[in-house]
Amino acid sequence: MQPKTILIVDDELSILVPLQFLMEKEGYVTKLAQSGKEAVEMVAEVKPDLILLDIMLPDLDGYEIYQMIRARAEWESIRIIFLTAKNRDADMAKGLAMGADAYITKPFSNAQLVEKIHALIGPGRS
Repeated sequence: MQPKTILIVDDELSILVPLQFLMEKEGYVTKLAQSGKEAVEMVAEVKPDLILLDIMLPDLDGYEIYQMIRARAEWESIRIIFLTAKNRDADMAKGLAMGADAYITKPFSNAQLVEKIHALIGPGRS
């Protein structure tokens, strides 16, 4: 069986690199995007199983990217976790009201994140 693919979308390398390492250690294939435009192109190219999506990005924000993905029927099975520094209750409520599978704020626990990903798409390799 194919390993599952996770797209990590964040404009900060200090977040991307450790997340990539963590996900690959868990057996997932990772793809990276540092902007909204790049994220949408990557979704079209690889159709990941799950996206870790930052909200504050240089071009499109995470909410816009989320809506673009959800507007396409062929992408409706992709699980999306907002992973962001936006930790106000109103931000969390907005993300969850949009239909995100989870909303996790930075700083986050690696164990908690891995547990949530396993719950949504299973382990990286089976």
